[in-house]
Amino acid sequence: MAESDAFVRFEGVVAGYGGGDVLKGVDFEVPQGGITCIVGPNGSGKSTLLKTVSGLVHPRLGQIWFKGTPLVGLSPKEILKLGVVQVPQNHSLFREMTVEQNVELGAFLVKDRKVIAQRMDHVRDVFPIVAERAKDKAGSLSGGQQRLVEFARCLMLEPQLVVLDEPSMGLDPKTLRAMFATIKLMNSVGRTVLLVEQNARQALKMSHFAVVLENGQVRLSGTGHEVLNNPEIGALYLGGSIEEAAVTGEGS
Repeated sequence: MAESDAFVRFEGVVAGYGGGDVLKGVDFEVPQGGITCIVGPNGSGKSTLLKTVSGLVHPRLGQIWFKGTPLVGLSPKEILKLGVVQVPQNHSLFREMTVEQNVELGAFLVKDRKVIAQRMDHVRDVFPIVAERAKDKAGSLSGGQQRLVEFARCLMLEPQLVVLDEPSMGLDPKTLRAMFATIKLMNSVGRTVLLVEQNARQALKMSHFAVVLENGQVRLSGTGHEVLNNPEIGALYLGGSIEEAAVTGEGS
């Protein structure tokens, strides 16, 4: 298999759990510097795909390239060192630790205290909540505030690729808007973002590129605008298939 010069490229990725394949030959590229959104119905393999990028699930077949480096077979720690950081779907802060302590943990691979201090200063500028609630226990924060602190923590490793799995889960509408604005902010300061998001329409509106998964395969891809306005996309969220949409004429 030839080395890819794409920022991130999935080539024939087959992966799953306990002998069952969830991903069935996934091929697409993630452009550098943008926001790429993966959408699709429940069970289509979206979260599994993100786990293959982070090394949490090892593909049975295929390869994932990150800046020309093959990721398949590497440990999650080795992938972290390359600059790929994932913010998990479920809240992952240590509730009894302060906000500042939780954020500092994001730099656990960095040994130079001066570098850690410089990165903390940058994170405070991007995420004011880190300074405002520095000494408060993380458990005292709302769900939306905890999500922002998780974003801040992931930036402590200065990642090149930020992987987000359902970042809006459980958030109220006001916090949801702030969360999407924060994702765009992270992208604007140089982070390529790859995300799975249940609020598909809002995510597609802000994405530069989008991929639709169905039954573990890529069924549609293009710019966020193209995918959002594709007449077949609605069927995926109505529980139907693309083939059914073509027969019935259903759309978004």
